[in-house]
Amino acid sequence: MSTAQLRLNKNQDRRLRFGHCWIYSNEVDTKATPLKGMEPGQAVDIVNHQGKWLGSGYANPHSLICARLVSRDREHPLTGSLLVHRLKIALSLRERMHTKPYYRLVFGESDGLPGLVVDRYGDLIVAQITTAGMERMKAEVVAAIEKVLKPVGILLRNDSSIRGQEGLDQYIELAAGKMPELLTLEEGGLKFQVQAQEGQKTGWFFDQADNRARMARYIRGGRVLDVCSYVGAWGVQAAAMGAKEVVCVDSSAGALEMVQANAALNDMSKKVSTERANAFDALRDLRSEREHFDLIILDPPAFIKRRKDTKEGTLAYKRLNQAAMQLLSKDGILITSSCSHHMSQENLLQLVQQAGRHNDRFVQLLEQGQQATDHPIHPAIPETAYLKSFYLRVLPAF
Repeated sequence: MSTAQLRLNKNQDRRLRFGHCWIYSNEVDTKATPLKGMEPGQAVDIVNHQGKWLGSGYANPHSLICARLVSRDREHPLTGSLLVHRLKIALSLRERMHTKPYYRLVFGESDGLPGLVVDRYGDLIVAQITTAGMERMKAEVVAAIEKVLKPVGILLRNDSSIRGQEGLDQYIELAAGKMPELLTLEEGGLKFQVQAQEGQKTGWFFDQADNRARMARYIRGGRVLDVCSYVGAWGVQAAAMGAKEVVCVDSSAGALEMVQANAALNDMSKKVSTERANAFDALRDLRSEREHFDLIILDPPAFIKRRKDTKEGTLAYKRLNQAAMQLLSKDGILITSSCSHHMSQENLLQLVQQAGRHNDRFVQLLEQGQQATDHPIHPAIPETAYLKSFYLRVLPAF
């Protein structure tokens, strides 16, 4: 892959010097280094306006984030050997934090590999490439994973809509070895299965693992409602933690089939039931039926994917939490999450408080969580700190 030079405008190297790795198109001196002449994913040497070398990475003239810095060492640009090195560094953290091989192995920029996500299911790997630079390195990515982990199979779930921002097609590909229809993992002492090619994203949401473990102290034999349950990660574990009854709600029939399969896999079928419905419709119907729950879990998809969605998405979070509080027992627990980067922790807590006041309820914040340690946060890139979860006690108004 030929290397071009990418020169920045004056004073546009500050974020890079502070540790960030993204370059926006308006930060580039296009007179000195025209972006239009570059190929998507082309390797680049990034220099400041005086020509001082800052690092190497790759560019995409068709994306708002027109380049990503990958290495600050001249001797080690983005090659197969650098991929192997970064994978080994990522693996050392996960092996330190996990006793079993089920986790997110690579979390993009936070692991020095922008545009790449790798999830591990024992000796099976599901990876996702989201940038043109990593797409051009696909063969090297697969080879590096094989060298470091020696997996039985590698599946590329390159079907994310975000690839469109890089001008990339969506596809799913068996990149190496063989892959069963179902992937098996362990969490919280239980076994779960997810569909390899049809599940959401890369199959399992490892980012909530620590938050799910924290739930145990709040169960105490009560009724639990798991809204946006997906395949039952929260709900089945709630049943195993001692809930007397768990209702899992999701709009996907396939997801609810996996909830039932995972409940059976852990001998929890008698406690776990499912209901296929839109989250808002389900909460409305349950209220009309005068149902009440001792603990409700809200783990919805991102309502705010882009900044322009903020107003509508904020309203959706508020409505969802209001509706959930109406179903809580008088001294109930609400576990509510947002995976929207544009929904700050402060704003989420504020809207939960507003939802409580709307329902004439008093809300106590008991504890809060973030993404699990296999999703490390890059301090210079706020976008990598996206998940927030609150554990709330909801009481009649004081």
